[in-house]
Parts: sequence; C-alpha cells; structure tokens
Amino acid sequence: MAEIKFIRGYPEYMHELINIVHKTRTKRKDYDPPAMSKEEREEVLKLHPDYAPGGKRKISIGQNKGDRGPNEVVDLLEAYPLIEEEEIDLSKIDYDVDILIIGGGLAGTSAAIWANSQGIPPEKILLTNKLRHGDANSMMAEGGTQAADRPNDSPLIHFLDAMGGGHFANKPDVLKALVEDAPLIMHWLLELGAMIDIEENKDFVEKWGGGTCRRRMHACRDYTGLEELRVIRDEFRDRKISCLEYYPVIELLTDGEGRAAGAVLWNFETGDYKIVKAKATILATGGFGRLHIRGFPTTNHYGATCDGVVLAYRVGAKLRDVDTVQYHPTGAAFPPQIIGLLLTEKLRSMGAQPINKDGEAFVFPLEPRDVEASSFIRECYIREKGILTPTGMRGVWLDTPLLELKNGEGTIENAFPGMNRMFKRFDIDMAKDPVLVFPTLHYQNGGVETDPEGKTNIGGLFVAGEISGGVHGKNRLMGNSTLDCMVFGRRSGIYAAEYAKAVKRRGKLSLEHMKKYVNMLKKAGIKPERRAPILLPEYRGKAVLARMIDVF
Repeated sequence: MAEIKFIRGYPEYMHELINIVHKTRTKRKDYDPPAMSKEEREEVLKLHPDYAPGGKRKISIGQNKGDRGPNEVVDLLEAYPLIEEEEIDLSKIDYDVDILIIGGGLAGTSAAIWANSQGIPPEKILLTNKLRHGDANSMMAEGGTQAADRPNDSPLIHFLDAMGGGHFANKPDVLKALVEDAPLIMHWLLELGAMIDIEENKDFVEKWGGGTCRRRMHACRDYTGLEELRVIRDEFRDRKISCLEYYPVIELLTDGEGRAAGAVLWNFETGDYKIVKAKATILATGGFGRLHIRGFPTTNHYGATCDGVVLAYRVGAKLRDVDTVQYHPTGAAFPPQIIGLLLTEKLRSMGAQPINKDGEAFVFPLEPRDVEASSFIRECYIREKGILTPTGMRGVWLDTPLLELKNGEGTIENAFPGMNRMFKRFDIDMAKDPVLVFPTLHYQNGGVETDPEGKTNIGGLFVAGEISGGVHGKNRLMGNSTLDCMVFGRRSGIYAAEYAKAVKRRGKLSLEHMKKYVNMLKKAGIKPERRAPILLPEYRGKAVLARMIDVF
C-alpha cells in the first residue's frame, strides 16, 4: 500500500480536489441552486436511510404492536428488564419526593426550575442523571433556537414551517404550544443571563434555518446549547434543588393502579440500588444516537441510548413516529478522529455551500434536513461525485472559505469558534480550505406521545425534550430541538407540579407492570437474550469506532 502524504491536515490527493473548489468559488459566490419542488423532494427522499430497504421491522408486543421501528430500537423494546422482581426491596424507600426528574439536560433542568417556581420545595424535587448533570445532547447543540419574535414573523408562520418540515405528521396542539411559547423562552434566557447574540440596536441576531421562510434562529455563536444550559443549570443550583449524578434509572415504578410512582435507580460506581417514591415523574432522557442506527456515526453524547423510551413503553406509554430518524446533513467525514461530529446548519445559513468533487454546487443549502441529507447521499452513491477518504468513507465538500468571502474576513473565527478550534487541532483551517461532510445520526424524531402539557397516557408520567413524540412529526427543523426542551421542560414542570399537589393518596409501590411485560415477551416467544435499558453503548469487537455505513 502506497504511503499517503498529508499536507496541512489533508492527504495530497485531496488537495488536488480542493483546488477545484477554490477555482470555482468566485463564480459560485452569488449563486445557489434553487430550492427543490415537492416532486423533486419526494424523489430524492427515496434515498434517505428511513426509506432505504431493510433496517426496520414491526414491534411484536405492547401498545404499539404492529408499528415499525429501526431494528436497533425494536431490539430494546423486545428485551427483558435488567432486574428481577425479587432482587428489589420496595419497602425500603431511599427518597420520597413530589417530583422525580430523570435526565439532566435542558429539558430536565428546566422542568425542575419551573416545578420549583410552582411552589414545590427544592428538597421535594429530585433530578437524577445517568452521568454528570449536564452530560446531554443539549450541551452539544450548536446552531440556535427558533422563536418568531420579529414584526414580519409570527408563531403561525413558525407553525407552518415546522408542520411542512415534519411532513404534516406533527401533532397540531403540541406544535402550537411549541411555537407560541418560543418568544417567552428567549426572554427567560435573557433574564437568566444567557449571552445570546445581539445586534447593535439590541435586537436579537437572527439567521436562516433549513426549511424556514423567515429568519428566526437565535444563537450564542456556535455554543448555543452550552450557553443555554449554563445559565439554566446555574439557576437550578442557586435554588438548591436535589440532584444525583451517575444514577441511571433502570426501571420505573407504579402504584398498583397503573400510575407512575417513582423509579429504581442504580449507581454506576457502587452497584447499589436506590428506590425513589414520587407523586409525579418526568422523563427527560434524550435521544438514541448511540444506538448507531443503520451503522451511522452520531453527534450524540455517550449516554444517548434510548433508555426513556424503553422504560416508558414497559409501563404502558404510547409511542409515535418511532420509524423516523434524523440524519444531520453535515457531520464531519474527515479526519477520522472526528467522524460524525456536528457542523452546524448555521454554516450553510450564513453562506457555506455543499460542493461535489467537480466543484459544483449541487443542492440548495437550506433544504429541510432529510432532503439535504438525501441529496448528499445521492451525490456520493448514485452520481458518484463524492470524495473518498483514506478510510473508505465518502463525503462532499462544505465550502467554508465562502463564508469569509460573503461575510468578511474573520467570520469563521468570530461566529464559529468551536468548530474552528476543532479543525485546527488537525491542521485544517476552515477559513482557507473546505471541510468534508456526510450525514450523521443526529436526532430521535419520534418517541413517547405527549399532549401540550407534557402528559402521557399514563397517570403521573410526563415527558419533555427529545424523548417525546409528536411535536416534530417525521422530521425536525433546525432550532426546534433546544426550543422543544425548554418549552416542554417548562410545561411538564408546571403541570407535574399541579398534578403532584392534587395527589392525596398513594398506593403501594409495585413492579407489576414489569411482570406483565415479561409475560408478553414470553408469550411472543422472545428469549431472554437481550436486556434493556443498555445504559451505555458497546464499542468492543465488530461494532466499533470506524463504523462503515453499509446501508447503501
């Protein structure tokens, strides 16, 4: 095998292709391909991993029996619990609280604050997190948060954009709550001290997002989720709300009448169990990126393993839209050390173009994410105009130097310091050379079905954030995820507090739902070979670091 020479971070042969991008940049500066028609979008979406053959099957048990989902998700729904009933002593209660919150990202932390504001004492709220408080996808969100707060915009227009982006599968009442609360959330963040980008006249800086007809993307450079969670977590700590770290939930508890009544926690470090009794439970466990659906790399944090969906399904909560997965168009495809990490959509909203190996701008940069991702896949695998990396992965260029040409020198350093630093570690300067991208597993579109108050069909069980299903339909638009977390963190916190205050009598803690679920598994002929939740991903053996995408 010939030695590969590297120049400024790229192999020598890639520099020959990069020169084509440089030569065509000036004539592309003021031109983007037009947005696709409805028919063109439908055609290219046939290449999306959600629609490619294989990869899914029907759920064989439970309230969503017959619905289709990714094999990796259905494997967990059709798995046996981690514990046996006789292992757990439910008479020994370690924590007796009004509200148990499972998950320490934007959604869970917001829920705790708003529940406290409704009069629930801080010591009667318990937030437990699988890893550290703040280890969540929220912390890694880059691009922004949508809110319709300009004179030429409105929640109604925001609603229509999100409904179209979701292929009209969104729950209208839940989506209505999302867009109507958005301006309130932005001002709440300001009151907490978030350093949101502001114009000289004190208006919010607002950028385009894919699939939107108005500029409504609020950001904190490319650290949006980090900054939002910083101020919200500070407020949480100032209020002295109870928090446990390294205590994942391995099973929910019911009260003998089918209502959520707490959970069984397990400590990563000691192996001890803790029993929590609660009047109301809020699930805010995030997404499932670390399942690596269809072999894709992911932007998600280490703990994103679909735990909440599994736990909710076992107590009888209904799911919806679990068949859809969001693949962000611009995940890093080179160098191999950062494959799958996010390159925010904000790059494209400010002028960076996707470019093929011939130097052609082949797609409108701000199509909805599923359409944009499918276009990248078509370019690489159907038109064969992708760039091959030394590890065998394919990608297209994102012409980041075009940002400097369109917006002025220093744009990348000022607007995208996080990504700029990430690439400079590998001797790649985004201001001088394009970067290589390919779709990466980014978001769990569906999940546990909820109403506008964060309620599920199970009494006492609320959900907030990425675990929920309904608000985004079949595809989420940029900036609606951090918004979702804070809007429904707020709503679930408020309504869980109301619910908890109204609880006068609580039944005996029970794992009866778990026994029923095990019986369903046995009746369906499913052997006890899989256990769930899995808590942490597996990276040993075949299913490892240099994942090769074989869906195509």
